[in-house]
Amino acid sequence: MVTLDEFNGMAGDRLRPALLECCEAPEWVDALLEARPYSGFADLLATADKLAEGFTPAEVDRAIAAHPRIGERRDGDDNGAAWSRQEQPGVAADVETAAALHSANRLYEKRFGRVFLICATGLTSAEILGAVLLRLGNDEETEAAVVATELRKIALLRLGKVIHA
Repeated sequence: MVTLDEFNGMAGDRLRPALLECCEAPEWVDALLEARPYSGFADLLATADKLAEGFTPAEVDRAIAAHPRIGERRDGDDNGAAWSRQEQPGVAADVETAAALHSANRLYEKRFGRVFLICATGLTSAEILGAVLLRLGNDEETEAAVVATELRKIALLRLGKVIHA
């Protein structure tokens, strides 16, 4: 974790790995670093959000590849793995819900060709299961927009863990 002043002054190559753990979208990271300095944390978040609105389908696919399935834990001791575990603390707390999420994940992957992505922070297993089942009814274009929005939420949440406001 760094302060905003440190973020503004630190070499980009030192910040880049932490920002990629927020979102595995190199173009977003580069643009975020290029836009420094930021006048405040709100300015940084607003810029990060605006830049994330421009995620291309390829960037979304690349970033999603760094995320585990809902209900599965990402191994490792890096920040991204730890954040993933923190973001899903109550997911699949019981065997029945875990099985339902597993099944819904597989249906989603078969339908859309990627893992189901949702900003799980603060959501219960039942809420997540409801979301995946609802989103199975989306067409490709609608779901792509929803996924990009969920990715933005996760990226901003994680950026707040990197920067000590």
